[in-house]
Amino acid sequence: MELTAELIAVAEPLSWAELERRLPACSESELQLQRVEGPTNAQARLRLFGRPEREVRVTLYRDHHAWCPYCQKVWLWLEEKRIPYRVRKVTMFCYGEKERWFKQLVPSGMLPALELDGHLITESDLILQALEESFGPLGEGLQDPDVFALRQLERRLFRAWCQWLCYCEGEGAHTAAAEQHFARMASLVEQALEATPGPFFRSAFGTADVIFVPYLERMNASLAYYKGYGLRQHHPAIDRWFAALEQRSTYLGTQSDIHTHAHDLPPQMGCCLASGSAEQQQLARWIDQGPWPVEHPAVVETRQAPPDSAVSEALARVLRHRDKLLAVNPLGEQHSLEAGQALERALRTALTNLLRYGAVALITPPAGMAAGLRYWRDRVSVPRDMSLHAARRWRSALEATAALVGDEQGLPLPVQHRRDQNPEPFVQAA
Repeated sequence: MELTAELIAVAEPLSWAELERRLPACSESELQLQRVEGPTNAQARLRLFGRPEREVRVTLYRDHHAWCPYCQKVWLWLEEKRIPYRVRKVTMFCYGEKERWFKQLVPSGMLPALELDGHLITESDLILQALEESFGPLGEGLQDPDVFALRQLERRLFRAWCQWLCYCEGEGAHTAAAEQHFARMASLVEQALEATPGPFFRSAFGTADVIFVPYLERMNASLAYYKGYGLRQHHPAIDRWFAALEQRSTYLGTQSDIHTHAHDLPPQMGCCLASGSAEQQQLARWIDQGPWPVEHPAVVETRQAPPDSAVSEALARVLRHRDKLLAVNPLGEQHSLEAGQALERALRTALTNLLRYGAVALITPPAGMAAGLRYWRDRVSVPRDMSLHAARRWRSALEATAALVGDEQGLPLPVQHRRDQNPEPFVQAA
């Protein structure tokens, strides 16, 4: 988004109407069509891939926040195979009460669930098996001997990661042994990748890659944040695999970032234990507070250059939900009308600075709004709210705006649950 002379000269935050005018012209019907027929995205409730809606045989039940790794696996498979499907979103227990209608459908509450030709299936591997039987495999199927061996390797890597992340705190001998075991398992994954001529687990992208995506993504995030360990730094073949994934629009639509996973995992895993080393603590501060991207070899989120649309995407997503963002912020109207007005101005200021960031002097928000701005900064969720690059730009604008008026932080993110991210207000708004 290019800066105009008018925007450079602005000395006050833009009004909501002026901010809306900075968006590319796009009607609500055009936006809905993009979600249905455009690139993979977290907002779609229907995906058709150019087929008529009457051909839809599949309904995917997945979580609102795109935090569930098993949902991501099925979601990515459907996108890669271009199977028309509907989406119904469900609340994971760690951030709200599970919907009654879903518990009636799936008493266990298990996600993902999938309805295929009227038959309900749970457990992600069983879902993929049923999809393969109906629509054919994605490359080599789940039961292919080579893919089956890779699935077993993925489980061994998963167990090694859990042991280190969730049961080893500090820098003692037990932690060192767990790190070494994980590194050995990651090296076996590298060997599997290096056994093929291309960057993927088989000769072309397929089911084996889909199986590895969710937890390798979460390992990369959590080990950087809690252990100061760079998965992509220490394992070049895994880094090349990620870089190849980032050339696929299907993966980019489901891809999260390190900040989101670092804070969505503790309530799902039970706990995530930090090593406490000086480097780990510094990396965690950078991941939380910026600047983004973190310029450190252990923190590699993406090797893709930011698209020109990143600022427009962030602006559009915040404008769409601005009323609810103001309503859930603890520094808002629940304190006083004056506080609510100051917070509203602070949000407009941050959005104006998003458009100006890095080019001209930033506009200062009202005094006392640093903690409110950082409350939003800490709760940007990728890809639920916006893509990785858009989130970087929006977090940067929020932090830069907050830094003009103080060092106060927002309410800390909980670790036993994420009820601060209850989707209900935003679902009602939608």
